Amino acid sequence: MLRFAPSPTGDMHIGNLRVAIFNHIISKQRNEKLIIRIEDTDRERNIDGKEREILELLNKFKIDYSQVVFQSHNIKFHQQIAMKLMMDKKAFACFCPEDILHKKREGAKKAKEAYRYDGACELLNDTEVMENEKPFVVRFKKPTENINFFDGIKGEFEFNPKEIDSFIILRVDKYPTYNFACAVDDMLLDVSVVIRGEDHLSNTPKQIAIRDAMNYDKVIDYIHLPIILGESGKKMSKRDDESSVKWLLEEGFLVEAIENYLILLGNKTPKEIFSIHEAIDFFSVKNISKSPAKFDIDKLKFINREQMKLKDELELSKLLGFADVHIGALAKLYVEEADTIKELKPKIDKFFAPKESKEFKNEIEQLKNILKSKEFETFNDLKSYAMSESGLKGKNLFKPLRFVLTGAFSGPEISKIYPCIKGYLGEIIK
Repeated sequence: MLRFAPSPTGDMHIGNLRVAIFNHIISKQRNEKLIIRIEDTDRERNIDGKEREILELLNKFKIDYSQVVFQSHNIKFHQQIAMKLMMDKKAFACFCPEDILHKKREGAKKAKEAYRYDGACELLNDTEVMENEKPFVVRFKKPTENINFFDGIKGEFEFNPKEIDSFIILRVDKYPTYNFACAVDDMLLDVSVVIRGEDHLSNTPKQIAIRDAMNYDKVIDYIHLPIILGESGKKMSKRDDESSVKWLLEEGFLVEAIENYLILLGNKTPKEIFSIHEAIDFFSVKNISKSPAKFDIDKLKFINREQMKLKDELELSKLLGFADVHIGALAKLYVEEADTIKELKPKIDKFFAPKESKEFKNEIEQLKNILKSKEFETFNDLKSYAMSESGLKGKNLFKPLRFVLTGAFSGPEISKIYPCIKGYLGEIIK
């Protein structure tokens, strides 16, 4: 079992989507199910409706999952397991006031040391705990031995107990923290592979320690993907437009192009332009660089143009507001002039807009009147008729004629355009 575990706390960004795509690919390669786990236990940060938006995006990218589960539905299990850990003296109640902890953190910061919990409540006996009426959190008792694990990209890791620390597993409201809920749910779902960003590397030993404390001995394979850097060379922020999947789609980037680019990013692939179905055959985490990958919007634009060329003509026309293979074929004639669907659409819309220009104004009106309500099988037929009826020749014929048909004085060859538009002459010549 694999899981993609987004939080409904903001827009899905490309780092999240890359994790979802890789989960999809590896679930197919391993012939294991993929579930979507909405990690919604951080009630203060959850945004209403974001989980629906996340699922809509995953469906748009055809991420194949077997079910959707909500982490908040497992709260009782989280609490029961926390109680079990407390009974086994592997977790303890911590009554330390937040203001005291804040002072200790500030002290560690001034001393330029990493803050670690000092164990103030760890040795309280049962009576002291029962008689204390103050609100408390539950902390996991730091392990006594080093935690080791292997990462599919970065290799072996080892963390000592001090690095793991006695971390909180239940908040004051008795809702689980991220690491605790994640570890418990991975056990409950019998997860075999965890794919996520490398910013979670320090969380992994904590989650392993929790499972070890529960005597859960299944080894989970970990794959931590290197971060994506922005064009400035710094980690991409959620404030960066380019990091938002929703923004990229609104800007007219194809699903296929975004998938292609995110699989290619920081990866060695047998070719540059491919589909996700092809990637399932060749993808290997061994080919992913250990170093951060830099996001390049120009590279994405190049891939988008190539994917527009490969796009089914009917599907391409639908993205432009039509449902006709001829419009799709017409659009492909303009792909080299546009990076995205958003840039391509005005070029097609221009065909159906009123045609007015100060240049060749009289010739344009003359040709409109001559050609209005007429049908011609070929462009040569139309050209010959326009020439004989108007008496126009040379650039006085061809430039305004192109404008009447396309709304522009330059562009692809009219002989290639005409077969795509001849069924629309009544809508175009106006």
